[in-house]
Amino acid sequence: MQIKTVLMAGVFSMIGVLANASPDFWKSEWPNTDFTKTSVPSWGEILSGGPPRDGIPALNNPAFIPVAEENRIGDREPVITVEIDGAEPRSYPIRYLTWHEIVNDTVAGVPIAVTFCPLCNSGITFERRVGGQTLTFGVSGKLRNSDMVMFDRETESWWQQAIGQAIVGDLNGTKLKSLPTWMESWAEFKARNPDGLVMAKPTSHLRAYGRNPYGGYDSLTRPFLYNGENPPHGIPPLVRVVRVDTRAWPLTRLAKEARVDEAGLVITWTEGQASALDSDEIAKGKEVGSIRVRDAQGRDVAHDVMFAFAFHAFWPNGTWMLGR
Repeated sequence: MQIKTVLMAGVFSMIGVLANASPDFWKSEWPNTDFTKTSVPSWGEILSGGPPRDGIPALNNPAFIPVAEENRIGDREPVITVEIDGAEPRSYPIRYLTWHEIVNDTVAGVPIAVTFCPLCNSGITFERRVGGQTLTFGVSGKLRNSDMVMFDRETESWWQQAIGQAIVGDLNGTKLKSLPTWMESWAEFKARNPDGLVMAKPTSHLRAYGRNPYGGYDSLTRPFLYNGENPPHGIPPLVRVVRVDTRAWPLTRLAKEARVDEAGLVITWTEGQASALDSDEIAKGKEVGSIRVRDAQGRDVAHDVMFAFAFHAFWPNGTWMLGR
């Protein structure tokens, strides 16, 4: 489904949901969610993205194959890299995450959720342990500020993916720990990790893996199902930014400077990664480059590469690192 079709479906979905933005409307689908516990100012902020609960199926405990055995992924295709001491480095291709959005996995004994929200370009890896309990995440089918609302199967609380925080239900207000993972090209990952692992093609679902169902999305002037303010400083809504905590560096700046040393961080940009939200075939997407964020000691730092509108929506008082 191309983005124009998605947008049209979303418009009709938004009309229906705006008329029924109420927990009473959702309780039949979510009988175990406690809607009296919420940090969402208005239920009208939560919209249906179109698919129902689990209509976008999250993956659990995926299979992996050695890097040397993978021959489907294009060199410029993006992957999310997870490197945890005690395990071989793993890559989670965006060609699969585009269609599943969440992968529940365990690496070196650490339960993780690798997440990707295509509408915000937000790719974050969370630890799934909360208060001694390990959660399993799914896709609710709901959006807030165009960002995926996840849910956990244990309490059926709703979670905002971009901020890693529960916004509805028993765990409302609880925050997930973000792990220092990053998005890079498949060529970069396999060059650095020839003995690493890559998530195998899912066999339980039939999807057009490698195709982009959001063709041309990051060239739009307005995000899908987003009613909030545009970013300040004249920054277009669908420009990518590197977010670290409450600061955002526009990718346009980083692509020019290649390296930025600010706020105790070293942020580098390298050429070679395709946008997953541009051409119909992900491998042929326009150049966006790869980002690494490290601290002064050279350690990787948890961050996100998201669209500017999403940063402004969730961090309205955040700091824009625009340089000179």
